[in-house]
Amino acid sequence: MTMSTAQVRVVDPVLTTHARGYRHPKHVGIALFPNVSIPLRGVKRLEFGKESFRLYNTRRAPGGATKRVDFGYQGVPVNLHGHSLEGKVPWEHLQEAATSPGLDLAKGAVNLVLKSMSLEREVAQATIARDATKFDANHKVALAGGDQWSDPNSDPKADVDAAKEAVRRSIGDYPNTMVIGPGVFLALQNHPKIAEKFKYTGRESITTDMLALYFDLEKVEVGKAVYLAEADADTADFTDAWGKDAILAYVPHGEESWEVPSFGYTYHLEGHPFVEQPYSERNVKSWLYPVTDEYSVEDVGRVAGFLIQNAVA
Repeated sequence: MTMSTAQVRVVDPVLTTHARGYRHPKHVGIALFPNVSIPLRGVKRLEFGKESFRLYNTRRAPGGATKRVDFGYQGVPVNLHGHSLEGKVPWEHLQEAATSPGLDLAKGAVNLVLKSMSLEREVAQATIARDATKFDANHKVALAGGDQWSDPNSDPKADVDAAKEAVRRSIGDYPNTMVIGPGVFLALQNHPKIAEKFKYTGRESITTDMLALYFDLEKVEVGKAVYLAEADADTADFTDAWGKDAILAYVPHGEESWEVPSFGYTYHLEGHPFVEQPYSERNVKSWLYPVTDEYSVEDVGRVAGFLIQNAVA
């Protein structure tokens, strides 16, 4: 929203920052695609086979050769993409803001850019995670009718258990993370089977921690991000980035390493993102605050994930 000079002069600099504009909810794509730094462009990502699950005969005779097992292998190069966006602050706004203590329009412009770039990354992560064409037939299911979790007679626990077992049979370990859309979360909060499980806990509503306990997962995250396409009118309805799906995945938590098997990663070039030196442009009579990032969201182990499409009606 563009503010006039008069608006800049009269608004409360702190309260208006919090009250106006759209607030972005917590972004959860990182739960499926952990952020890791890579030292340079063109690095080949490390991929993993089933070596650690293969049964080897390790016996050897005296003087005999020792068998060897490879630790991963080099896959395709990481395809980093450059991203840049500038925040623009007119000279007039800066001049007017200078008379309001505590109002930092430069910082606000940078923060807005960072939020926009974070949303773009979240949508990219959600799009990749929900792409059914990337999952084989054993790692996806599309629910319909009475099987959808919005139906009180459905059985979300059985569906998640089946998904977990499919992943375990592929990688030797159960998925530890599930990301769901807001509509899915609402259906699970109100599902009679789940409510019955927790009816004596004294809690008024089902939380993500309770769902993690119910499904025997380490983490359940709700993807609340919404967006408008760049060409959409302001009056258009928002789109839910995570839709009506549920994605289960094995993801290494708390490990800042790209050498650990995972459903996916967000590869970031070291030192990014960064804010460039602001500059003044006479043609638009504004200060511009550029932010640059370079990253790539990649699914490196689809068999470590399971897609439940249309979990709710």
